[in-house]
Amino acid sequence: MESLPRDALHHIFSLLPLRQIIICRCVSKHLHHLLTSPSFLSSPSPPLHLLALRPPHHRHHHHHLSSLHLFDPSLHRWLRFSLDFLPFRSPHPVASSSGLLYLWADSPSDSSKSLLLCNPLTRRFRALPQLGSAWSRHGSVLVDSAGRVMVLTELAALYFSAGEDDRWLKFSSNLPSKPRSPILAAEESVFALCDVGSPWRSQWKLFACTVSKLRSSQQWTRLEKPEWGDVFDILKRPRLVKGNGSKILMVGGLKSSFSLNSSCSTILILRLDLESWEWDEAGRMPVEMFKCFQECSKFKVFGGGDRVCFSAKRLGKLALWDNCEGKAEWKWIEGVPGSGDGLCRGFVFEARLTPLP
Repeated sequence: MESLPRDALHHIFSLLPLRQIIICRCVSKHLHHLLTSPSFLSSPSPPLHLLALRPPHHRHHHHHLSSLHLFDPSLHRWLRFSLDFLPFRSPHPVASSSGLLYLWADSPSDSSKSLLLCNPLTRRFRALPQLGSAWSRHGSVLVDSAGRVMVLTELAALYFSAGEDDRWLKFSSNLPSKPRSPILAAEESVFALCDVGSPWRSQWKLFACTVSKLRSSQQWTRLEKPEWGDVFDILKRPRLVKGNGSKILMVGGLKSSFSLNSSCSTILILRLDLESWEWDEAGRMPVEMFKCFQECSKFKVFGGGDRVCFSAKRLGKLALWDNCEGKAEWKWIEGVPGSGDGLCRGFVFEARLTPLP
């Protein structure tokens, strides 16, 4: 095999699925060198669609997080990608896009925080211009496939794009309350839920803004349509999840009545089509599964596209809504790695051999 021309080897291996390429890199030094070379990495192969776990907050300051735990829904098994190539302390993964992982980490020389991007498959990394540590504590990190990065808080938004300007741009965000579950979707549009209610009763509304509007200091738009009716009133503790294409998902507990402290009958997934501006029901958690969540007022939601994960305190497993075959299935994911209170947070990770921008 070593006597074959490099181009022929590249062609052979480019036909393999990513899983097989990763295995082949461990076979010999020659194959490792070939399959990590820039010329091979620039040839696209279909990504692996994985669900990545964020480490619990109490581990945020530990120095020993050296790997990323991921679940492979197609094989129904847990994987681990090493982060030991990063010369930064306390790496804390928060987001990903197009095969690149974004994480907060402590600078090797002092206690300042940096936002890094890396590819755990190619073991390459890059630090973005430094930010104050308050952003890592309070900001939501949003990234898109074009490599644009946004860090969003209630009062301000930071924006970075490697091609446009090698520094962070800061804008006032003018939101009525702390943005809940902001997502970057549909051609650089940002969506977030904000509570516009009173201290004794929450009232959630959908807000949107585009990156270009932020830059011209225009404010967020509150999205409302008369035909939507009480779509925001039927869900308890709603949050947004990025859907496929021009769709966004809104997930929450389905209230059994409009009374102030109404209990929930199940967890509902609603879907908004950003082209027709119409809502439909995408999924409803089966009653037997919801019984495990019923005791918990707090549950976490993460995922994207056709897969949404749910975790709750002391549950010890995750519930997964999987709509990838066009027919929604609800499954349990057992064997969640790591200890903690069981309240898992995470994001979608599309593993690819993407070179750094």
